[in-house]
Amino acid sequence: MKTKVIILTVLIVLSFVKQSAFTQDVETKSKKSNPKIQIALLLDTSNSMDGLIDQAKSQLWKIVNQLSNSNYEQEKPTLEIALYQYGNDGLSSSEGYIKMVTDLTTDLDKISEDLFSLKTYGGQEYCGWVIDNAMKDLNWSESEAVLKLIFIAGNEEFSQGSVSYDKVCKLAKEKEIIVNSIFCGDYEEGIRIYWKNGAELSGGKYMNIDHNAKIAYVETPYDDDIIELNTKLNSTYIAYGSKGEESKNRQEKQDENAAVYGSGNTVERALSKSKDAYNNSQWDLVDAAVENEDIIADMDKSELPVELQDKTTEEITTYIAEKQGERDSLQNQINEINIKRQLYIEEQSSNIQDNTLEAVMLKSIREQAEDNGFSFEE
Repeated sequence: MKTKVIILTVLIVLSFVKQSAFTQDVETKSKKSNPKIQIALLLDTSNSMDGLIDQAKSQLWKIVNQLSNSNYEQEKPTLEIALYQYGNDGLSSSEGYIKMVTDLTTDLDKISEDLFSLKTYGGQEYCGWVIDNAMKDLNWSESEAVLKLIFIAGNEEFSQGSVSYDKVCKLAKEKEIIVNSIFCGDYEEGIRIYWKNGAELSGGKYMNIDHNAKIAYVETPYDDDIIELNTKLNSTYIAYGSKGEESKNRQEKQDENAAVYGSGNTVERALSKSKDAYNNSQWDLVDAAVENEDIIADMDKSELPVELQDKTTEEITTYIAEKQGERDSLQNQINEINIKRQLYIEEQSSNIQDNTLEAVMLKSIREQAEDNGFSFEE
């Protein structure tokens, strides 16, 4: 009897150890899965920053396209972007003239819409305060497979305000959030007024840009073809849910906003829409069905567009599959034509603009991503 008790005890212990090891393995895999690149963009919207906001609007899609080429252990990371404005007298003084415009989101059209809504006015620029807000208010991932970056851009003294920038930047380093500072003006001046010091305290990079530089796009013989394919691409989106139509209208409006900066920027946006980072599963049935194949069976018919409400589940599923096929074909065509476009640009471009928001951001993102286990397709 005693022997049986001992054997039973050993079996229970072994079972517990095995279950514990399994649980730890699942937790480890969960912690390492779903890689992300999270970027909080903190923009000074005081009077002198019109050029900075203009660059952010015109270069968003180039930044997205480069980040779409990243990988983490052969897996595509999710891209999340947040947007803050600060230094604007039109904002609440009790809140430090700071506003979270957009929380961390994968909805890139929303980021674009909010960028185009920014207006410059006034200002008291409290860098430490806005960095502190971004650290506390945003849902930063705890995964090991994540790159957490803050980019703060402006042109006034970094030490202004009641929140100490040095304490905040040191805390950011403890939380593994890298603060990169972008001074809009002379490099040495930025050092003198602590922009370099702030970045270094968090393990980040200090950069300067000419925020009034005009962005040059090379027009190519391939632009019109890509723009036409982009128009067709829009027809493959099937809006659903209470905010479906609103989101689809936003998509088309951001095409118009991109076109404000010429055909080159319109093409950059079209390229973004052919990448994995451009995902609209929250309002588009095609993207939603990729993530959840049972979505149609589970969905209330009233959430569907009117033209699909009298269809059977099988008919709707077939329709979605057809739209997915159309989309895949159009995205492939866009990327194939872009290869020729890029070769043309390389032949025509004699000068590379290395003092703009996009140029300095992408350089630092790439370096910091590679230091944290991410890689980039060439």
